Amino acid sequence: MTDLADLFPGFASEWIDTKGGRIFARVGGDGPALLLLHGYPQTHVTWHKVAPLLAKKFTLVIPDLPGYGWSDVPRTDADHTPFTKRAMADVMIEVMEKLGHARFALAGHDRGGRVGYRLALDHPGRLSQLAVLDILPTYEYWANMNREFALRVYHWSFLAQPYPVPETLIQATPDQYYRPIFMAWAKKGVADPFDPRAIAHYLTAFRDPLRIHAACEDYRAGAYADFDFDKADHEAGNKISVPMLALWGGTGIASSANSPLDTWRKWATRVSGQPIDSGHFLMEENPTATAEALLGFFNGQS
Repeated sequence: MTDLADLFPGFASEWIDTKGGRIFARVGGDGPALLLLHGYPQTHVTWHKVAPLLAKKFTLVIPDLPGYGWSDVPRTDADHTPFTKRAMADVMIEVMEKLGHARFALAGHDRGGRVGYRLALDHPGRLSQLAVLDILPTYEYWANMNREFALRVYHWSFLAQPYPVPETLIQATPDQYYRPIFMAWAKKGVADPFDPRAIAHYLTAFRDPLRIHAACEDYRAGAYADFDFDKADHEAGNKISVPMLALWGGTGIASSANSPLDTWRKWATRVSGQPIDSGHFLMEENPTATAEALLGFFNGQS
């Protein structure tokens, strides 16, 4: 991967030792700490268009989640424990502590948003604010799965199938599996919004059988332990207490289920939100509007 383009000029590269293995992160900017978490099937690179805009106001920490990008792939178990969002959130806290940030703001897209809201539920004192991009709670997806939504998020049940079924099928032709996802989940009828250098990062990472397996373990954790953690909080009436922003693509995955803001109001006490003119990949499809919404929220204007 050493020949891949540097899409974060001026940012430092950090390797942080954690109980979940070494985590790779780009760090840059100036101001209060803001942790940016990516989703599937991507890496930290998904923030490359937004980072320069946010770095004017915040010290950004932009890691690869465990098992993704350049971070280590943790050894898994029968319960997919290292890939639960609870375990990933604990690793992200460790990353931030070792970089000198005991309390911080967080914005997470897709899987990173799930890590973010789990961190907010488990460790509210760690966060000043939380933004989630184009997701609803894992519990809501599984509990309300119907025919139409299942066809839209087919990968949830496919990737969660027992090892090695999805791994074997994807590994046969990883580029042919992953490359179409980007345009399929983006807004239709517009020009390709993706920087080919970013796509090269994503495809290079997901040609690695270990990282294909890690992504499957991520979704297996989502179908079992993550669902159970959410269900327990939901039934106990536990809610996200930090100020929260929900952003979603106007034609994104979250918008195809229940109303995103109405749903998040059942899970958080102080939540605002808005759609972005994009599909699922807000930060790459419409970086300016995404950055403006995040800056307005994290600067206390939302």
